[in-house]
Amino acid sequence: MPNKHFCQGPTCHEKPTTDRFLKSRGVIRGRYAYSTINPEPNRWGWTPIKSDAYFCSQGCKNEWLSEHMENIEQSRPIEFIKHRRESQGYHKVTDDTGYRTYNTIERISVDSRTELD
Repeated sequence: MPNKHFCQGPTCHEKPTTDRFLKSRGVIRGRYAYSTINPEPNRWGWTPIKSDAYFCSQGCKNEWLSEHMENIEQSRPIEFIKHRRESQGYHKVTDDTGYRTYNTIERISVDSRTELD
């Protein structure tokens, strides 16, 4: 998706959700932003606001604002994230209850990493 920025949220790449998990490498990746770089109206005429081109959710937008508010007030520059950030050391856990299968993403503990080596 070259027409989208990466989410600027400070902890977006640390939230263990299934859509952020890359099973082949065992990493949690940050998401793409919600909107395209140059948003256009959809078929109903709604156009996303400009900040949606930089964040994947309202939560990430609020975290970023909380972290950088002092820099904004002091007119200091804020670094723009141009690459996809990743958090290492996760694995997928499947829990079959017989009625339904639940998938969760868990961090690999230090003890279990040494056992795998």
